[in-house]
Amino acid sequence: MFELWLDITDIPARGREFSFSDPSLWEAPIREFGLPHRLDPQDSPRAEFSVVPQRRGVLVQGRIAGRVVTPCDRCAEDTVVVLDSPFEFYEELPIAGEQTLETSLVRRRGKVMELDVGGMLWEQFVLAMPVKPLCSENCLGLCPGCGRNLNTGSCDCGGPGGDPRLAPLRGLRVKGSSN
Repeated sequence: MFELWLDITDIPARGREFSFSDPSLWEAPIREFGLPHRLDPQDSPRAEFSVVPQRRGVLVQGRIAGRVVTPCDRCAEDTVVVLDSPFEFYEELPIAGEQTLETSLVRRRGKVMELDVGGMLWEQFVLAMPVKPLCSENCLGLCPGCGRNLNTGSCDCGGPGGDPRLAPLRGLRVKGSSN
């Protein structure tokens, strides 16, 4: 995955603003995880966020915005997903010498504190993407029998005949029980 660590050791108390628009930040993990997404070249995702030091951690507030092309979940045609998602989270700083099994977006390297911006922004990208992207709310999807895109017209296959393994049970009739 794309690694990008940001030194947050000397951030002033009022915080500091950051902006990332490099498409490789999202393209590398998309390829690594074999996802069907493509970045829109005219409006690829970008992120802006602030890091504000807290007593025992950092507060991160920001927004990820842009456009991603991905297959519709029903008809598999390309659809453009518009991202515009705010995010906010608190990350506790690790205590020097403390061992933990939890993964953290913040690490300590000697006296330097670093924020895993690559991991953080990938996580926000995944959370901003819809679970079931659709080309439209009224998408009819594909015919389960012949695979035709039903948005372009009806098919002549007559629909699926059902699961062929259940064919012997189709003529089965259940008689009512008598007491």
